[in-house]
Amino acid sequence: MEIMKIAPSLLSCDFSRFGEEITRMDKAGADYMHLDVMDGHFVPNITFGAPVLKHVRKYTKKPFDVHLMISEPLRYIDDFCDAGADIITFHVECDSDIVSTIDKIHSRGVKAGLVLKPKTPAEAVFPYLDRLEWVLVMTVEPGFGGQSFMADMLPKISAIRDEISRRGLKTEIEADGGIGAANIAACAEAGVDIAVAGTAVFKAENPAEAIEALKTTADNK
Repeated sequence: MEIMKIAPSLLSCDFSRFGEEITRMDKAGADYMHLDVMDGHFVPNITFGAPVLKHVRKYTKKPFDVHLMISEPLRYIDDFCDAGADIITFHVECDSDIVSTIDKIHSRGVKAGLVLKPKTPAEAVFPYLDRLEWVLVMTVEPGFGGQSFMADMLPKISAIRDEISRRGLKTEIEADGGIGAANIAACAEAGVDIAVAGTAVFKAENPAEAIEALKTTADNK
């Protein structure tokens, strides 16, 4: 496996300095910018929408990894593609038709991924794996930042990694929720390619050192 990629979760940033925070993470060596879009319906929280993404897109050339925690993602794919999304992940538990949503994302030249909540089994994404660039496994309940990592999600990650390998696919696995120095090696061992890190990076005295330390820890699993 290649060196772990780190996607700082902008949910943990200072929203009053959104653009500057993106620049700060870019300079710190982030591989992606992870943006959580919440609608207050699919999850009990509201963050930001496509207009905000469009305005902050100019602050970095790093890929925008957009996680749609919304009930009807198909309705908004064009909006987020127009705003500059490079990867769009949406929930297998959503109300939109899964295949239609994946096809819509691909029609815009954007990578597509499916997300699983903690209580959703690995097998829920198996029918779609050959259509996906990414699978995102939530290691906390989606909706709020700063939660504790759920180690019991690691077997789910391993099961998805095994199925991807069995089929000879190139689908990457991302994990999101409470990831830091204490558990990133276990994530890598389970088969995670991209780790979303919020508090571990944004609250660090030196974000560049924090990102490098996370990658080194994962690589030395």
